[in-house]
Amino acid sequence: MGEEKPTSQMTAEMSEIAETRETPETPETPSAPPGGSSSRRPDRAALITAGAVLAACAGLVLYGVLGTGNGDGQAKQPPTPTAPVTYEVTGTGTADLTYQARDETGKATVVRHAHLPWHTTVDVPLGQNPTISIVLDQHGGTARCSLAIRGQNIQSATAAGTFGRATCSATLPRPDAS
Repeated sequence: MGEEKPTSQMTAEMSEIAETRETPETPETPSAPPGGSSSRRPDRAALITAGAVLAACAGLVLYGVLGTGNGDGQAKQPPTPTAPVTYEVTGTGTADLTYQARDETGKATVVRHAHLPWHTTVDVPLGQNPTISIVLDQHGGTARCSLAIRGQNIQSATAAGTFGRATCSATLPRPDAS
């Protein structure tokens, strides 16, 4: 065999050989940042951060969908009790109709140029006054409105002539008066 070289001399020769060897097929890898940490750690940190952001967004979406309040920090109030009200308009031709439906603010629903006969059943909050008004068009004619609460006929009225008008209304008791 040959003569033995000291270990430090062998290490120096091996690193010299490694530096001079060319490997064109192998892409260059970036050198590790100072401190010796690998290049994978920033990717892992980015994934953890992205996962945390995604989880927070999913939580906000679920909170919005399920909701625990009405948007002003107060808990939702139970729905107002209602009664079924049937509005009916008989006659021929068309008329403009305005009626009370499920709206605690009392805002009316308007149907323009409704073809007669017409009817609908809606829930009206207790304490509101169910009302339907009819206005005939320029062709006139005769139309009759009627109002029934819980299937019981309460009132009816008749409109006649050009732009004839009629109104049917009733009173629903307040929720606390039952």
